Amino acid sequence: MNKTILLTFFFFLFTFSFLSGCRREDVREMTVSMPNLTEANKATVVAALSKYAGVRKDSYVWDMQAKTLTLKYDSMQIAQANIRYAIDEKGVKVAFPEKTDNRAGY
Repeated sequence: MNKTILLTFFFFLFTFSFLSGCRREDVREMTVSMPNLTEANKATVVAALSKYAGVRKDSYVWDMQAKTLTLKYDSMQIAQANIRYAIDEKGVKVAFPEKTDNRAGY
C-alpha cells in the first residue's frame, strides 16, 4: 500500500514539474524599417543577422516598396533592439522607434 502511494506521489510530482517547466522560447514577429534599403543591401542584412541564433532565417519577408524586413525571432535569445543594431552597424540605416517608453526589447 505504501509503495502505491509513493509511486503515485512521484508520478504526480514528475507530471507537475514537466508541465510547469520554464519557457524555452518565445517566438515573435517584428518589422524593421530601413529607409535606404536596396536589393544590394539585402545580402548585408542577411549576413549581419546570420550569427544570431534567435533570429529565424527562414522567416524573412522583404517589402522593397515599403523598405522593410519582417522576420521572426526568439525573444528569449535576442531582443528587437539587438536585431536593429546588428543591421545598423553593418551600414544599412535602420529607422529606430521614436518612443519606446514601457516597451521592453526596443
